[in-house]
Amino acid sequence: MFDMLFGRSAKTTMVNPEQALPGRPERPYAVPALHAVLGTPLEGPWPGAEVLYVAMGCFWGAEKRMWRLDGVVCTAAGYQGGMTPNPTYEETCTGRTGHTEAVLVAYDPAKISTLDVLRCFWENHDPTQVYRQGNDIGTQYRSAVYWTNDEQRQWVEATREAYDAELRGRGFDPISTELAPAEGRPFYYAEDYHQQYLYKNPNGYDCHSLTGIDLPAVTLA
Repeated sequence: MFDMLFGRSAKTTMVNPEQALPGRPERPYAVPALHAVLGTPLEGPWPGAEVLYVAMGCFWGAEKRMWRLDGVVCTAAGYQGGMTPNPTYEETCTGRTGHTEAVLVAYDPAKISTLDVLRCFWENHDPTQVYRQGNDIGTQYRSAVYWTNDEQRQWVEATREAYDAELRGRGFDPISTELAPAEGRPFYYAEDYHQQYLYKNPNGYDCHSLTGIDLPAVTLA
């Protein structure tokens, strides 16, 4: 999903609020009722589940990594962390919405821990790259985690510290991942064709792979 495929130059500077696209009050397209793989409601509810939002480059491969985890009850591709309400994919690709390509992860904490969800996140992309992931360049590909409760925040911060130390020890740059609460950063569902894209298109573009660096043992203080 390279920017060049859409005839757009890479956007590597975060847009100013004054320059952001205005967006719209409502979503301009419909999304599927059910997750194509898991069969659960794409927009919930998911009784007993917790929700964490992650961004790790192109959301196609990122969503696939998450829906394959045992204990994850639903995933969805979307846009988050920007300024434009209800953006479209084309608008996000201009770099003028401020959003990153994010994945909603709803998971059953009785079956999978927040730590294991974050382990998948940190180990399946390069969190040291700024406004890019591999060949995908632009603010929409930035690494990010948005939490929905304080325990998630603690795990996000603890794993970030541990993984950063491991990466620095191997000569990598510092982690550049954006860490923030989801509150005040709405998640906007992406268009129908982006949802579970690599299930619908098994040979589609997938830039994600294991980094080869295992997350060290992490505990909360």
